[in-house]
Amino acid sequence: MSASAAAGMKMVSARPCISASQGMLASRVAVSRIETTARFASCPKICCSRPLSSKRAGFVVRAMSGESGPQGLPIDLRGKRAFIAGVADDNGYGWAIAKALAAAGAEILVGTWVPALNIFETSLRRGKFDESRKLPDGSLMDIVKVYPLDAVYDSLEDVPEDVKSNKRYAGSSNWTVKEVAETVKNDFGSIDILVHSLANGPEVTKPLLETSRRGYLAAISASSYSYVSLLQHFLPIMNPGGASISLTYIASERAIPGYGGGMSSAKAALESDTRVLAFEAGRKGKIRVNTISAGPLGSRAAKAIGFIEKMIEYSYVNAPLQKELLADEVGNTAAFLVSPLASAITGSTVYVDNGLNIMGLAVDSPTITS
Repeated sequence: MSASAAAGMKMVSARPCISASQGMLASRVAVSRIETTARFASCPKICCSRPLSSKRAGFVVRAMSGESGPQGLPIDLRGKRAFIAGVADDNGYGWAIAKALAAAGAEILVGTWVPALNIFETSLRRGKFDESRKLPDGSLMDIVKVYPLDAVYDSLEDVPEDVKSNKRYAGSSNWTVKEVAETVKNDFGSIDILVHSLANGPEVTKPLLETSRRGYLAAISASSYSYVSLLQHFLPIMNPGGASISLTYIASERAIPGYGGGMSSAKAALESDTRVLAFEAGRKGKIRVNTISAGPLGSRAAKAIGFIEKMIEYSYVNAPLQKELLADEVGNTAAFLVSPLASAITGSTVYVDNGLNIMGLAVDSPTITS
């Protein structure tokens, strides 16, 4: 960035939502099949006639090589339940992560920004996402339940009256972080995986020097403290040995002109919090905490910053791996990080950006090319 320049951007709101952006051109972004060296085979079909059903999705994940028996290490999340905050369409990193976890056998719950809830659920029921719901074995990802969520508010007492009475929130209830965690506990008892794939910077198109205090604090609240709040309220219902991940962007440590409004500060805070939360959640609940620094993706949310396509092109030209970055590559990394295969990894920022983060000089610079 769940913004323009890249990977943490996932704007979950009608406010510029910076989500972990998406693949090289929006038209090619519809999350493609998850291609890993290990093939997913013999996966029982998910019951998907009702996206909001309560059926568990069971998958057998095996690494296969031709006709031979199992090879290598499987990413097996059967029996695990994941809550993914920040999924509002089939076009961003949050969706790709959901698909990867589902393909590995996890049961999927999602939290969707309240004003986008009706459109998202309607699209699911009408099959508009069926093509992008396809898993490697041909079955469809089953989203067991969709929860309304606005991660800017910890509890109902924090919600201003104008928001409570806003028609976009009409018909929805129990959507603050505390209420969602309590509802998930009542519905399922516990979860094993928590994913934070959301951000919001209402002044993201403004340079930092022109950003207001209100805009700056709003970016911090929605993009970094929201993760602290989610883990704070979900930790009591997370099973020991579970894992949590968030999405960040290289603007946390490098100057990215145009990625403003305090979003770079929010991403820096998110990465710092990841390290502290890894210690606290590890000691308190035996939960691992990591963040993925993803490259630019042309998602709908990422377009809020205005020049995402230029950032994608810049990445393609200057990264060590000169190829398109796909959303499913971030999804695959997330599946690994929350799996037993990453049982000793916590407090880390993992770069999934074709190596762009290591470059200190742009190879397409006029100075170099001349």
